[in-house]
Amino acid sequence: MAKGIKELVIITGLSGAGKSTAIGFMEDIGYYCIDNMPPELLSTFLELISKQKESKVAIVMDIRSTENFDSVISVLDNLENYGYDVKVVYLDIKTHIALKRYKLTRRKHPYADRFNGDIAKALAYEREIMTPLRSRADFVIDSSDLTGNQLRTRLTQILVGDDKDIMNIHVESFGFKHGIPNEADFVIDVRCLPNPYWVENLRNKTGLDKEVRDYVFSFSESTELLNKLIDLLDFLNPLYIKEGKSQIVFAIGCTGGNHRSVAIAEALKEHFEKKWDNVSVNHRDISRS
Repeated sequence: MAKGIKELVIITGLSGAGKSTAIGFMEDIGYYCIDNMPPELLSTFLELISKQKESKVAIVMDIRSTENFDSVISVLDNLENYGYDVKVVYLDIKTHIALKRYKLTRRKHPYADRFNGDIAKALAYEREIMTPLRSRADFVIDSSDLTGNQLRTRLTQILVGDDKDIMNIHVESFGFKHGIPNEADFVIDVRCLPNPYWVENLRNKTGLDKEVRDYVFSFSESTELLNKLIDLLDFLNPLYIKEGKSQIVFAIGCTGGNHRSVAIAEALKEHFEKKWDNVSVNHRDISRS
């Protein structure tokens, strides 16, 4: 999807097919998400939100919202008037798999009471009335044999197209004497490197200063450590994506969080920015003495 184009993704499909997983994934990758939107309100909602900065919207619409899916299609066909590129993703599921999921979760099908608790009949009725929307869908995903992570991967393939758009990489420097960041997924200790603190004219500077950075990387072990970290993290990031993660926090620690960790964190950020779209850095303890 080209930058600047507003996106609207309609998540729909059968009960038990994974719509909650799908909308959770959409929220993780930066979409403004609404669950169970009545189709009568969709045009009004888009008119209101088009005045704001939200350029990526995902909405769940299913039998909880309406039984008249011909009217839903009519609404969808007019949505481009609001400047959104509209995609409809329909999640399907085999009946026997859906029955197993309902048995495991003990959740109630929306039509259970109508069919005196017979989930198979409720699913059959749901499948019938949603046929028009299934025919209108841009993508149909049968989630019967997919795990949650596999469903996220499939959504990435059809909606994002590139892993670098969904992975959010955050690099954080810190000082061990102030505690390890609770949000860290991966903690790297760089206290093994020569410490600029013991160089008098560098003590009151930080790893953001060129003099400190030049000092840290004047040692071959610093450059070698950085290269080994890059090799490791470049290997890990795609694996994290396969496991369904859309955010990873790499915490780089030295003693006080002012010098070595900052320099290494900045170097990692510069490397990641060449390969990934969503990269950020934070130096938690840089202002502490």
